[in-house]
Amino acid sequence: MRLLAGFRVRVGIVYAAGLLQGFAFVLVPALGGVLRSAPFDPSAGSYGLLFRPQTVGAIASALVAGKLEARVGAGGIFRFGLTCNIAAALLLAASAAAAGSALALPMLLAETALLGLGFGLNLSVINHFAASLFPRREIAAVTVLNAVIGGATAISPLILQAFHTMLRWWLWPLAIGALFLLLLASPRFEQHRATSPPRSAGSARDARLLALFATAVLIYAIVEGSLGSWISVYAGDHHFPARDGAWALAAFWGTMTLFRLLLAMASGRWLSPRVLYLVSPVAIAACFLAASQVAAPAGLVIAFASAGAACSIYYPFSMSFALDAFPGMQTRTAGVLVAALMAGEGIGSWLPGPLQQWSDLSRIYAFSALWGLPLLALAWYLTRAIPTPGPVSRRTA
Repeated sequence: MRLLAGFRVRVGIVYAAGLLQGFAFVLVPALGGVLRSAPFDPSAGSYGLLFRPQTVGAIASALVAGKLEARVGAGGIFRFGLTCNIAAALLLAASAAAAGSALALPMLLAETALLGLGFGLNLSVINHFAASLFPRREIAAVTVLNAVIGGATAISPLILQAFHTMLRWWLWPLAIGALFLLLLASPRFEQHRATSPPRSAGSARDARLLALFATAVLIYAIVEGSLGSWISVYAGDHHFPARDGAWALAAFWGTMTLFRLLLAMASGRWLSPRVLYLVSPVAIAACFLAASQVAAPAGLVIAFASAGAACSIYYPFSMSFALDAFPGMQTRTAGVLVAALMAGEGIGSWLPGPLQQWSDLSRIYAFSALWGLPLLALAWYLTRAIPTPGPVSRRTA
């Protein structure tokens, strides 16, 4: 009973950390209206600067997570990531008092940098922890974790708006910081050991295989960023009401979260993980083509809801397969893939902007269907280069 209780505590810590990380990660973009108005009132350029430290911090911390693990262990990385998140939440809440002063912008820049560091470190270890906790259901464990993170990302702006309307907006980041503090004070999370002998991190095969996984995640993240960041703009280009753009955006993230949960339960039981992994790029290409042809608000919502479902499993399955392929170096592996995810999201969110100097979003989305080809080729190769993933893992608890 004591072992079972300890297991449940560890599971709770991992998935609670994912939930809180999702809540925290979207605070600054969700506060766009507040931060761009009085008393903050920064220039458009200054506001745009806020997102750079977060992205750079997340990529940098994720890339060094593997080296840090050798010194402080995965549990040490986790605690340091929680500490960064606590400091970030407190800085964001405190910035309300500094609004309008010269301190406001430096405080917000420090907040986004710390949040990026916490995000990169935490995601590098909690994906590893989730896979280790459920060694016979790794794919489901990692996919559900990412569904929790995505769901929290979707509802955090709504909670923030409720705080802003009924209380004070800064109470929500303060509450998130307090919850992170509770996790930090929880029983020490022990690092799980793999029973398989660790591979050499410097072998040419491992380096090549990890680079291919990172490339797959990078391309996927470009796809996700180009869809999720431009839905509202795309709706406006078609002269659809703003509410239809909002519905399409909610449908994209909502179906992504829902299908991560559904396919996590079905994978390995009723559906082959390999088949799902190969179908995803084909579905993504089809959804890009469908999105490029929308002519009515209902079609917009349906197209982006379908795109969310198509995108749902490619990243968490890539993470699961990679973790299974590299026993003994899971934190480093997860860190590299998290860094690729953040880099791709940044590219995907930015790239459609300059491309619109030569073409409109409809044509850009039509040509973006070609992203399905490298995603499919990489999925095909990677599922053959690694041992068969599924409900029975090569590692045991």
